[in-house]
Amino acid sequence: MNLHALDLLIIVGMMAMVLGSALYTRRYTRSVADFLSANRCAGRYMLTLAGGIAGLGAISIVAMWEQYYQAGFAGLHWGSMFAPLGLILALSGWVIYRYRETRALTLAQFLERRYSRRFRVFAGTLAWVAGVLNYGIFPAVTGRFLIYFLGLPNYIVEVPGIGLELNLTLGIVMGVVLGMALVVTLNGGQIAVMASDFIQAQASNIVFLILLGVMLYLFPWSVIIETLAQAPKGESKINPFDQGELPDFNPMFFFIQGYLYIYTFMVWQGSQGYNSSARSPHEAKMAGILGQFRAGVTFMLIPMAAVCAYVLMHAPAYEAAAASAQATLDAIGDAQIAKQMTTTVALAEVLPVGLMGMLAAVMLMAALSTDSTYMHSWGSIFVQDVYLPFHQLWQGRDARLDPEHHLRLLRWSIFGIALFAWCFSMVFPLREYIAMYFAVTGAIFTGGAGAVLIGGLYWPRGTVTGAWSAMFVGCGVATLGALTVNLFWPEGVPYLKSTFTETGWIQELPETFWLNGIQMAFVASVAAVIAYIIGSLVSEDPELDMDKLLHRGAYQAEALEGADHVAPPARGWRALGFTDEFTFGDKVIYGMKLAYVLFFFITFVVFTVWNLWSPWEDRSWVNWWWFQLVFIGTVGGVCTVWFIIGGIYDWRAMFRLLASIERDADDDGTVTVHLGQTKAD
Repeated sequence: MNLHALDLLIIVGMMAMVLGSALYTRRYTRSVADFLSANRCAGRYMLTLAGGIAGLGAISIVAMWEQYYQAGFAGLHWGSMFAPLGLILALSGWVIYRYRETRALTLAQFLERRYSRRFRVFAGTLAWVAGVLNYGIFPAVTGRFLIYFLGLPNYIVEVPGIGLELNLTLGIVMGVVLGMALVVTLNGGQIAVMASDFIQAQASNIVFLILLGVMLYLFPWSVIIETLAQAPKGESKINPFDQGELPDFNPMFFFIQGYLYIYTFMVWQGSQGYNSSARSPHEAKMAGILGQFRAGVTFMLIPMAAVCAYVLMHAPAYEAAAASAQATLDAIGDAQIAKQMTTTVALAEVLPVGLMGMLAAVMLMAALSTDSTYMHSWGSIFVQDVYLPFHQLWQGRDARLDPEHHLRLLRWSIFGIALFAWCFSMVFPLREYIAMYFAVTGAIFTGGAGAVLIGGLYWPRGTVTGAWSAMFVGCGVATLGALTVNLFWPEGVPYLKSTFTETGWIQELPETFWLNGIQMAFVASVAAVIAYIIGSLVSEDPELDMDKLLHRGAYQAEALEGADHVAPPARGWRALGFTDEFTFGDKVIYGMKLAYVLFFFITFVVFTVWNLWSPWEDRSWVNWWWFQLVFIGTVGGVCTVWFIIGGIYDWRAMFRLLASIERDADDDGTVTVHLGQTKAD
């Protein structure tokens, strides 16, 4: 094992804080709404910190290590295009504001009110299937990280009769991690998930800052640049305009990712508990505005770690460490898993005592936060959006579950998700990059659901027929893509080549399919949008009352929002400016966010146009990457202190509310009114 006693002490101490916070919250979970959405009591800092770490699991970090090991610093340029997207979506309240106004506890609950119960059942089932398949590889990636980072021995056994090999070490490690995540989730639901994620986020921010400094100490900047400059032409790790030959994480990957970021915003339900936990729509909006400050240092450390791993594996100064790391990677025996673990194994070769424990603890906390969030989401979605509608079909439209029975079902469903993920991770062979797998499995649901959600919130003319059309088309294209990329092509092409040895065009087929996972997701989404529009236009107008759907006008639920007055949201470009809901402090935060984002957006545009007209030499890009590293590291340090103070305030406010509010037994996600049905539905 690679760990010193000090490293073990760090890991145990951090885990004790996380699990202790989860046990503390059990006393506050008294209703279904508590379990599902913390009874909508979370403030902006709680949402920003806890929700941010929930979306940054160990698997996400490993996936980005794969990405930036290939793309290097140059990938950061194309990622800069997301800065204005995040600003526009956050400040305009794109989707999140209207979704919060509907007061839906889950996306499928909204789909039932907007479309129909049958569509809710279908969409909820599809979301659950796609989500469980997507989540199915999480425990395996986390387990392999811990095995290879900590230097644990692999014990492989073969299942008699079927020739299946199972990694017992992986199974034990996954069981321990999933068991801790279950302790968090089953105790207090979304309250426990949010409280533990908050502690993990605060600790992670501090550790990431320390690790960023250590990386620069262990790998001098001059050595980093000298090594990156040796990359082949067309696959530059420094110059984003010299990446045309990069096979996967090239500029087109980032452009498609930007489009899907807008299209699927709020659609993917892996963290659906956070989507409905805000105290008000404005708090949800402010959490989105604050998110980029929180994420800055995190998303600088991740590329930096991957770049340093690349330097270790290629620079002559680290030849001995590289040889040891390569021997470990060669022993894995699976090329795709070896790619996943390259940065992990490289870091284990160079990090000193103490830092090993810090990184292991942070990765373990990141895994726990994502596991607990995803298990809570998919377990809740199964009960709320699959079981409950069928229960109403059997017992009548107004039938409700007893709260204790309801909570018991939620807990059993969450346990079932954990059990499936353990089994799936033990046997599923991942044949592509993690990011590509995420995209194509997610698109099984989001491919059509993006059009359905956006159309449902913003287009009164959208109909049930349009929704069905979008979901069938999006799901069909994405499912075919997932099967082709992971099964049909890797299994079928070798068989065809060995069978038809004299057929020229068969022998010329590539080893991998022409489209990767994210490109298949793009095709599925475009096809679904077209299907939604056509399906809606050829069907009967639902004559939808949008004010009733969004609780506006005569339907405004002032008391439920916990405020004396809920101002109607600004429309169009006015939504990017100050509204009546902005306090002076909100305006200051808004101004800082605007300046921060516009700076990087303007530099992105200027540098892109400049390089298209007159390409820079590599040394100019080197200076820019160094400036970003210092600037973002400084901003990250300030924001870490800022968010600790704001987070503690929100923590106390949330638990004061949970201790004093009256619970509504009927606030359990059951729908009795359907607003968007046509006569024919």
